[in-house]
Amino acid sequence: MKVEIFSDVVCPWCYIGHVRFARAAERFRAKGGTIEVTMRPYQLNPDASSDGEPVIPALERKFGPDARQMVERVVGVATAEGLELNYDQAVNAATFEAHRLIEVATRQGLGKEMAERLFRAYFTEGLNVADPGVLDALAAEVGVRDSGEGAEEVREQLARARSLGISGVPLFLFEGKYAVSGAQPEDAFAAAIDEVAERTGQTPITTLAAPADGCDDGYCAV
Repeated sequence: MKVEIFSDVVCPWCYIGHVRFARAAERFRAKGGTIEVTMRPYQLNPDASSDGEPVIPALERKFGPDARQMVERVVGVATAEGLELNYDQAVNAATFEAHRLIEVATRQGLGKEMAERLFRAYFTEGLNVADPGVLDALAAEVGVRDSGEGAEEVREQLARARSLGISGVPLFLFEGKYAVSGAQPEDAFAAAIDEVAERTGQTPITTLAAPADGCDDGYCAV
């Protein structure tokens, strides 16, 4: 099963949704299913500066006096999922280069790991995910060799997100045609995965008993 996750590394609900989906995906794999996850870019604030600024004042400019209450709510939800969100340290910054790095990592089979590291860098460690030095260090930590490429692919996927009518993230696109929006509960993700598997004929076989004597193709030892 192919799943594309459209998200932004500065989006708290993307972080929460990413973790919940990963747990649901592991439940599916435990039943014998396979899921191939590809991270896709989305920019919540494409005009953000690469220099960075404290995120709380930026949120207050956008949402007014409700910003603090919104932050407290999402921090509470994240904490329940085992995630640490330090908004007082977070740095609001452009995310294009972070997405480019995820694209490079994806080519090396490390896209999910790179995205997870960027989420933690932004939300927990207060790092500027637009800073080249920060990105170089994070890439090295994950084991990604940054070729400097990927920008054109990111632009193409950002355009694709617009053409698909995506206006909010996270969005989980199954097999290119079944969409689940938002940081759904783990059970909801698990149900969606099972439903897509059934619709596409990918439902794994359920084992009802422990293996017993039998024959392999081409040979039977009696």
